[in-house]
Amino acid sequence: MSLQDIKSMTLDEIKADFAADGQPAFRALQIYKWLHRGLMSFDEMSDQSKAFRQKLSERYYIANAVIETKLTSKIDDTIKYLFRLNDGEYVESVLMNYHHGHTICISTQVGCKMNCAFCATGKSGFSRDLTASEMLAQIQSAQNDVGIRISNVVMMGMGEALDNYKNMLRFLELVSSDDGMNIGMRHISLSTCGIVDKIYDLAEKKLQLTLSVSLHAPNDEIRSKTMPVNQRWGVDELLKACRYYGKLTGRRISFEYAMISGVNDSDDCAGELAEKLKGTLSHVNLIPVNDVTGANFQKSSVDRLQKFSRVLSNKGITVTVRRTLGSDINASCGQLRRRYKEEVANVENIQ
Repeated sequence: MSLQDIKSMTLDEIKADFAADGQPAFRALQIYKWLHRGLMSFDEMSDQSKAFRQKLSERYYIANAVIETKLTSKIDDTIKYLFRLNDGEYVESVLMNYHHGHTICISTQVGCKMNCAFCATGKSGFSRDLTASEMLAQIQSAQNDVGIRISNVVMMGMGEALDNYKNMLRFLELVSSDDGMNIGMRHISLSTCGIVDKIYDLAEKKLQLTLSVSLHAPNDEIRSKTMPVNQRWGVDELLKACRYYGKLTGRRISFEYAMISGVNDSDDCAGELAEKLKGTLSHVNLIPVNDVTGANFQKSSVDRLQKFSRVLSNKGITVTVRRTLGSDINASCGQLRRRYKEEVANVENIQ
C-alpha cells in the first residue's frame, strides 16, 4: 500500500481518516498543527505516543524541502534556496526582507512547460507538478532555517501555477487555514504567463489574492516571439479574461513587464500598452530582464526604462519599477537548479 501525503490533507480529511481508525478529533488537530510547523518526521511529534507515531509512519509520509544549497546576498540579505524534495528533485525559493515583513517566492512545479524565451526555468525542461505539501514545505523550511515568521507568499518561482491548478488551490486552502500557517489571501500573489481558461476558473473562486500576469509585450507579434503561450491565447483574449477577473473579484491585477532592450521597450510599445490597459483595474510592474545563459537578451537601459515608465504614467497607467533584490546571487528562479544539475552531470561524466 502506498503512503498518503498527509501534509496535503485538510484538517477535516485528517479527522475523517482518524475517526475511521477510532482516533479522537483532538488528535487530528494536534497532528495538523505539527505538520504546519514544518517538522521533518513523525518522531518529532513529542506529545504523541511512540506506538501512534509508528502507526502514522506506516500509513502516511511527510513531504519535506531539505536545503541543498543556500546563498545569502551581501547587498540586501536576500536568501536563495535550492531545496531537495523527497524524490530527489530540486526546486528553488527566494526569501526577501521588506519593511512590511518577510516574503518568500516559491516554486509550483519542478521545471516548467511554458518555455518563455527569457526564463531560466524553461531551459531545463519540465519534470512534474509539485504537491500542495511541497509548496508548504518550501515556506516552512525557510522559516525554520532563519527563525522568522513569513508573512507574504509569492507564487512566482519555478513553474506555472495555473498549470498545476488543483494542487495550487489545495495549497491556498492549507496555507491560509486558521489552524495552519494562517497566511491570509491578501498576503499571497499568484503569477501566471496567461493560462486564460484557468484565469476564468480562478475568477469564479473570488479569492482575495493578487493575480500577477506576465504580459511582457503589448501585441501578439512581439509576445508570440518570446512567450509560446501567446500562440494559444493572444494578448486581447488574455486581457479580456483579466478584465473579467477584476470585475468578479474587485482585485487589481499586476501586469509584469520584463524590459528587453530593442524588443519591447520602445515608446511606441509603451503607448500601445497604455491603450490596451485603459479602463482595466491594474498596474504595470516594469522589470529589468534577467541575464539568462543562451537567451541573448539584454536589459533595457535605466534611461529607456524611465522613459517607458513616463509614457505609461502620462497616459494614466499606474506603473512601478521592480526593485532588484539579491542581484549578487542571481536571485531569479531557475538558474541555481540548472547550474547544480549541470555540475552533477559533469561529475558523473568524469567518474
